[in-house]
Amino acid sequence: MNFLKNLGCAAAVSLAIAGTASANPVMNDWVFNPNGGGYEAGQQVKEYLDVNGNAFIQITPTTGNNFSFREHAVFRSTQADGVGELFPISYAGGNITATFEAFGTGTFGSGFEFTGGSIKMYQNPTGGQYGSTAGTFGADLGNLIATFNVLPGGGGLVDASGSPIGNGNVSVFAKADAGGLAPGYFFNSEGEDLSTKSILSFAFTNANPVSDSGLTPNLVGEVACQFAGFAGPGCNGGTYANTPGSHFFVSNNGQFKLADVAEVPEPGSLALFGIAMLGAGFVSRKRAKKA
Repeated sequence: MNFLKNLGCAAAVSLAIAGTASANPVMNDWVFNPNGGGYEAGQQVKEYLDVNGNAFIQITPTTGNNFSFREHAVFRSTQADGVGELFPISYAGGNITATFEAFGTGTFGSGFEFTGGSIKMYQNPTGGQYGSTAGTFGADLGNLIATFNVLPGGGGLVDASGSPIGNGNVSVFAKADAGGLAPGYFFNSEGEDLSTKSILSFAFTNANPVSDSGLTPNLVGEVACQFAGFAGPGCNGGTYANTPGSHFFVSNNGQFKLADVAEVPEPGSLALFGIAMLGAGFVSRKRAKKA
């Protein structure tokens, strides 16, 4: 049975477990105000924010066929629900970006999972700085509007070199305690400011290796050298080159969803719930392709 079939089975089981306690824990029709101006002036998000960016991954072989890794990534979000730019990168007042730091373990030729880390989301009043040398690739400028702690679990599949499989799906589960979201930006469908609540986030992205020819000097210098503290070729002289099994860049694009902690059945079912949401995403994409 292939990975998608296994995933579908796991999703069905976990949905059955979670369904009795909460029919749909993921927030629908929530409101995001990219300027922090409150609920009334916010923009409705049916289910998710679209995200895309790049990650630099460093792998350290450990025992047997296993490894540990650290990941440093930058992201931006210009739209929600895949329906066009709501807060484009050039929008002076709604430039939404994020940084991602995480670590975990894995097995070559099998898979990996996260064991910790953080997601920090920013609203930059000065548009058009993402991808520049300002701050860290322009991804950590302006107002810090959300801080999530990465929870154990998630992850994805890797090949024999430790690189995510082509177009492989990677999942990240994280939590923001009450006060982790800045007031004025995030609201549920009833207009309640989510800064007063503990919130879960679920990020599902497709990961693809980036060839050396596809890397810009800014990306290498800002993300690998500056953010990740890489000290190899390209950062201390010489020319940078991806080295599978050691260090490399991947590109990511996907979805960022929210859920109220109080609506998720129980902490122990979080991983299953995440798998269910991932499975639901696969089903949605398959249906969309058939349409």
